[in-house]
Amino acid sequence: MGHGIRIYEQATSLLPPRSVDSALPVVFGTAPLNMGKTENVNKPVLCYSYADAVEELGYLDDYANYTLCEMMHAYFVMYGCKPVVFVNVLDPATHKTEITGSAVTLADGKVTIPETGILKDTIVVKDSGGTTTYVLNTDYTVAFDSDGYIEIKKIDTGSIASNDITVSYSKLDPSAVVKDDIIGGIDAATGVKTGLELVSEVFTRFRMVPGALLAPGWSYNVDVAALLAAKAEGINGLFRCVAIADIQDASIEKYSDIPAFKQQKSLIDEDMLLCWPKTALGDKEIWMSTQVAGVMAATDADNESVPYVSPSNKNFVMDRAIYSGKEVWLTNDEATYLNENGIVTALNFMNGWVCWGNRTAAYPDITDVKDTFIPIRRMFSWIGNTIVLTYWQRVDFPIRRRFIATIVDSIQFWLNGLTSREIILGGRISFVEEENPVTDIMNGIIRFHLHVTPPSPAEDIRFILEYDPEYLQALFG
Repeated sequence: MGHGIRIYEQATSLLPPRSVDSALPVVFGTAPLNMGKTENVNKPVLCYSYADAVEELGYLDDYANYTLCEMMHAYFVMYGCKPVVFVNVLDPATHKTEITGSAVTLADGKVTIPETGILKDTIVVKDSGGTTTYVLNTDYTVAFDSDGYIEIKKIDTGSIASNDITVSYSKLDPSAVVKDDIIGGIDAATGVKTGLELVSEVFTRFRMVPGALLAPGWSYNVDVAALLAAKAEGINGLFRCVAIADIQDASIEKYSDIPAFKQQKSLIDEDMLLCWPKTALGDKEIWMSTQVAGVMAATDADNESVPYVSPSNKNFVMDRAIYSGKEVWLTNDEATYLNENGIVTALNFMNGWVCWGNRTAAYPDITDVKDTFIPIRRMFSWIGNTIVLTYWQRVDFPIRRRFIATIVDSIQFWLNGLTSREIILGGRISFVEEENPVTDIMNGIIRFHLHVTPPSPAEDIRFILEYDPEYLQALFG
C-alpha cells in the first residue's frame, strides 16, 4: 500500500554491443628478461606501448634469440598499433648457463662484459685470486649499456685496489628453449599453465578477446602451427580468432615446392594464415607472420576497428623478401600461384611491397567462402565474439517472449547499422520454432539463427575490351 506517485525502472529492451579489439595479437616467444622483469615467465603481459614492452620484457635487436623483440618493434614502431599481449617462455631459472671466475681488467675504473643475457642479480665480483668478494653499490656498480652488455664500474671509496678482478654470473640461454616450451601444457598437480595453454587466460586477465595468435620464429614448426590454429578456434570455449604461421623447411628450395609441403604436413585450416617467405628491413630480418599481424591491425584501425577489409594489397614495412639467406623476387604469376594454394606472400609490383593473398590455409581444399576468404573468416569470428560479449549478461534469464524479443531486436538493430555503413551487405536474425524443440526449451536451450553477408574482396577484377568497327564512321564526319 502507498499514497502518491511511485517510479519503477525496467531494463532497456535494446542492448548496445560491446566493442571487440579485432586484431589484438597474442604472441608467444622469448624475451631478454634480464633487462626487464624476471617474473614475466609464462605469464600474459599486456602492453600498450613500446616503452611498456621494454620495461616488462626487455629489448634487444637479436631477433633470432629473442623473438618477442621482433613483435615489439614491428607492431609498436613500424605499424604504430596497440596493444599486444606477450607471453615469454624463456625461464631464467632453467634456461641459463653459468660463468664462473672470468678474469677481466678494469680500464679507467670500469669494464664492459661483451655478453648479452647476463642476470644482474647473479653477478659476483671478486679479486683476481678469488678470495675477496666485493660488495655491490659499495665497491662497484653494474648497469646495462645500449647493446645489452653489463658495465661494471668501481666506486672510488670502495675496496677494489687492483684493476684485475674476476666476475661470475648466470646468463640467459635462449638456445635451451625448445618447441615444447612454446607448446606448453598444464601441470597435473598444480593446474599451472605454460606456453600456448595461456591463451585461455588472456580474457580472464584483461577482458580482451584475442584477435590473432602467433609465435614468430617458432610457428614454422608444424606442431606449433597446428596447435596455434587449434587454440584459435576455441578460446575459452567461446571465442574465435586467426592463427598466423610461417613456412620454412629444408625441403623447400623455391616457391613452387610450398603447396606440396602444405599438403604433406596437413597445414589446412580455416583459422590459419600461412605466410612465406621472410621479410627484411635494413639489417633486420622479420618473419612475415609478424608483418601480417601488423598490417591487419593497421587495416582494421583504418576501418572502424572492424575486420571486413582484407589485409591483401596493403603495404608491408620492408625493403626485400628473403628465404634461406637469399633474396626472393616473385612475379605476379608466382605470387598468385601461392595465393591459389592458400599462402599469403609479399609482392613488389605496383605500389611497393604489399601483403598479397586473401585466402586462409583451408583453400583450395575447402571452398566455403566464410572459411577461405580472410576478411570473411575474421568477420564471422568478430561477429560471434561480439555477440558472446554483449549477451553473456543475459545468460540464466528466464525464457520469456520479452527476453527473446530483446535479443532479436537488439541484434537486428546492430546488423542494420553494420549494413548501413556497408560493413556487411546485409544481415538478419530470427527465432525459428523448428530449430527450438519444446524439449530443448524445457532444458534451457534456445537457438537464434543469424544470416549475415560480409563483402568478399575484389580478388579478380576483369575488363573486357572489344574492337568496335562502328566508330570508323567518325572518319566520315
